[in-house]
Amino acid sequence: MTQPNTLPSLSGGADGLARYMEEIRRFPMLQPDEEYMLAKRYHEHDDTEAAHRMVTSHLRLVAKIAMGYRGYGLPIGEVVSEGNVGLMQAVKKFDPERGFRLATYAMWWIKASIQEYVLRSWSLVKMGTTANQKRLFFNLRKAKNRIQALGEHDLNEEQVQKIATDLKVTEEEVLSMNQRLSGDASLNAPLRNAEGESGQWQDWLVDESDSAEEMLVEEDELDHRRSMLNDSIEVLNEREQRIFRARRLSEDPVTLEDLSQEFNISRERVRQIEVRAFEKVQEAMVAAAAELAAPQKQIEAQ
Repeated sequence: MTQPNTLPSLSGGADGLARYMEEIRRFPMLQPDEEYMLAKRYHEHDDTEAAHRMVTSHLRLVAKIAMGYRGYGLPIGEVVSEGNVGLMQAVKKFDPERGFRLATYAMWWIKASIQEYVLRSWSLVKMGTTANQKRLFFNLRKAKNRIQALGEHDLNEEQVQKIATDLKVTEEEVLSMNQRLSGDASLNAPLRNAEGESGQWQDWLVDESDSAEEMLVEEDELDHRRSMLNDSIEVLNEREQRIFRARRLSEDPVTLEDLSQEFNISRERVRQIEVRAFEKVQEAMVAAAAELAAPQKQIEAQ
């Protein structure tokens, strides 16, 4: 498999970014049949040159996704590098026989890799330990933009309530994350909560997290379920994957009308495909869970 140090590197500054973008544009895009043959060569013959061509042809996709995370103040070179790691993982697991393109599959690996890096690196204050916190972390800026709350410390009570409702989190979580996203502020910074109570930032920093052992078990279980879901989704064809992800996995689900226009089919047909895709993924996950449980049952029977 291609190694990260064989890829173009991105140095700091606008000039470095411009040079990197110019360099990765030189790698040709792959036609569907060419991509299929390269994937077959890699998986059947461990052809690292084939893997390298698949990776380099998708570096522009990584760069495009990485640009969406520039607002977190992290070095863009590091963000791109993490995205490239996700891309290489996608190439490793990509099955050309499933009937969809590598870009469709790789996009989710790239985003997951970048988001894990952002959560690990962004703040001195631990954040993102629950699904709600992660969703809030990556969607608060978009939510603020939608209600035109463009500053960092400008959320009034009504705005806090709306964001909390839209993102299905508490108002305290919105206030806390907004403070964190404005930078790693002093623990003595003044703060007012949703009930109008005044105090300092440190007054709301209550450690409600599980123990290290419990968090490790929970994280392992989450990774296991995520892996099972990713593997199960591969039973779907490209159109089914697009509709399933857009309707069932997106933070902002795409409407039936938009998808019907995208695929030039009726809304009812989109709904039918969504339901059938969900059933297929369910069946695949049940089968995978049963397969994993079989060895344990054999051990218990002995």
